[in-house]
Amino acid sequence: MQIGPYHLKNNLILAPMAGVSDAPFREICAEFGAGLTVSEMVASNPTLRHNAGTLLRARHGENNGVRAVQILGTNPNDLARAAKFNVQNGAQIIDINMGCPAKKVCAVAAGSALLRDEALVKQILEAVVRAVEVPVTLKIRTGWDKDNRNALTIAHIAQEAGIAALTIHGRTRACRFEGEAEYDTIKQVKAAVALPIIANGDIDSPEKARFVLQQTGADAIMIGRAAQGNPWLFKQITHFLETGTMIDKPAINDIQDVLMRHLEALYTFYGAKTGVRLARKHISWYFRALEYVDSALKTHINQTIEPTEQLKLVSLAIMGGYAH
Repeated sequence: MQIGPYHLKNNLILAPMAGVSDAPFREICAEFGAGLTVSEMVASNPTLRHNAGTLLRARHGENNGVRAVQILGTNPNDLARAAKFNVQNGAQIIDINMGCPAKKVCAVAAGSALLRDEALVKQILEAVVRAVEVPVTLKIRTGWDKDNRNALTIAHIAQEAGIAALTIHGRTRACRFEGEAEYDTIKQVKAAVALPIIANGDIDSPEKARFVLQQTGADAIMIGRAAQGNPWLFKQITHFLETGTMIDKPAINDIQDVLMRHLEALYTFYGAKTGVRLARKHISWYFRALEYVDSALKTHINQTIEPTEQLKLVSLAIMGGYAH
């Protein structure tokens, strides 16, 4: 997979997910084979540019690979300045968010709400591409709703503006994450433009990854929710695409090692108090993958406020026979 001057090691990309794809999570996914990981979306509002949370969301770890930062907004000039700011702070790829379906994002006409204003889309893409010398990519949905699918039009606008790659989540904004992803739309876009196309939506297994690549003709796939608590999915997909055979999920000891390293990275990255709080959702996702069933111990884990206690309880849960 090639994006601008960057030749990725494979065509598997970790999706930018608000509140999820921070530097610790991206580093673990890169370790397990993600060819590119994209930061959480960063607001382009200039008043938030130096905000501690904004800066933290755009940070990259030492082993994240190519540094890709996603920006969000509605004002072409603000987005162009945000792109410049992030490139000055180390971003090697700028991704523009026009795919987020969240109400609080669409309420201010950002994210996938932008798809309703094709003229503004053109202004934004041209402004950001002009502003920076690094590749600019775009993430969209298939349209605003089922009666207003315009992914093909947006793709042509993106190509003319100089966008380096286009990610399409196979749902409209109105669909949010409901129903099945519409891969036929992605296939139509791929056939109509010369841009590298990245398919996104419902890719949760090696078999599904191969199916989506074959069905859409996409150059790459982007994996989001399925990687939560399951970073080794990238390794499983890579092996399956290369050999046609499946590899097993890691042994319990290996999963424990990954989870413990993930938690410790969160404590280091955010500090003890915030790290413990944010670790809870990741623990829940890992436990889901482990089919963990002890609700009492889960509650205890979610109530603790000390890193050492959280680590101890998670270790007890994994190695104490509660997971199967």
